[in-house]
Amino acid sequence: MKGGRVAHAGTHTPRSEQHRPIQPPGSSMKSACLFLLLASACWALPFQQSGFLDFMMEDEAGSGLPEVPILRGPGERDLTPAVEGPVCPFRCQCHLRVTQCSDLGLKAVPDKIPADTTLLDLQNNKISEIRENDFKTLKGLHALILVNNKITTIHPKAFMPLGKLQRLYLSKNLLKEVPANIPKSLQELRIHENEIVKLKKASFEGMSHVIVMELGSNPLKSSGIEAGAFGDLKRVSYIRIADTNLTEIPKGLPSSLSELHFDGNKITKVQADRLKGLKHLAKLGLSFNEISVVDNGTLAMMPHLRELHLDNNVLTSVPGGLPEHKYIQVVYLHSNKIAAVGTEDFCPPGFNTKKAMYSGISLFSNPVPYWEIQPITFRCVFDRSAIQLGNYRKK
Repeated sequence: MKGGRVAHAGTHTPRSEQHRPIQPPGSSMKSACLFLLLASACWALPFQQSGFLDFMMEDEAGSGLPEVPILRGPGERDLTPAVEGPVCPFRCQCHLRVTQCSDLGLKAVPDKIPADTTLLDLQNNKISEIRENDFKTLKGLHALILVNNKITTIHPKAFMPLGKLQRLYLSKNLLKEVPANIPKSLQELRIHENEIVKLKKASFEGMSHVIVMELGSNPLKSSGIEAGAFGDLKRVSYIRIADTNLTEIPKGLPSSLSELHFDGNKITKVQADRLKGLKHLAKLGLSFNEISVVDNGTLAMMPHLRELHLDNNVLTSVPGGLPEHKYIQVVYLHSNKIAAVGTEDFCPPGFNTKKAMYSGISLFSNPVPYWEIQPITFRCVFDRSAIQLGNYRKK
């Protein structure tokens, strides 16, 4: 160090710089800042507030914020109010219009659910009541999951704000009736494993868009289904009322059905008139009932039936009408009391009268001696492996 100046090894200071006037400290810095400020005011793009995960929503129409540049002089403070991030209920997770509040031990529907939520998951909690205003701001909700709670009461107006609801899952609760004023936009209703004992005529009123309905595992009796209860279900293709206390197939089933399941009930007879008009039905499940009789002409009511499940009943013979049915392919008759099988119980005399060959016939666990069944009995079966026979064991 010499004369207050630092000289680094291997460097040489030009003479012109040695005699340059020393400027006041900070003046060059101020000039540079002023230049940058003016340049930014002239060429900078308008400022826009970016929200959390806005980069994932770039395909949507603009943010709705005014694109006005904000100019500030040196030293001015930004007085623009801060834009708050998305609100989410405590302990829940909110992401891309999905609000997940499952498995939290909640005893009520939480507050501050984002208004743009399209799927709300509240399953596996301890909610006992749905109040009138629980969903009042969720006008764009598409799916509501309330499975496995302790719900006993739903306010009659609770679902009225949900004009776009398509899926409502209320299974595994303590409801004794179908909730009132379910949105007409609904396409799927699952309300099995509750305490429902009645289906009123008004239960599904106006629900013409429903496609799937699950009502199984309720203490529902045949006397509890009012006439016309299914009358408004114009588009339903799947109904399951399994594991209840039905003793007969309900009247007035929708003609739009393609799948119908009454397994695990106490039905004793299949009445042909109860299946009248089901010209689109492809699968009928009647397993695990107490059926001993299938009316003649029953299969003719379902001309496009592909699968018939009658296993685990008390039939003593193969149901009539199978040889004449053109499309049936799968018939489950195992675990019945069928003692004999004739050569024309399944197949027509000629091959041209049946358009589809069988791909599955089950006859095991019946008292029929399988070695006495003639091979010609299964002449319209696609493959020998499709036939299931076996020894009968008395229970």
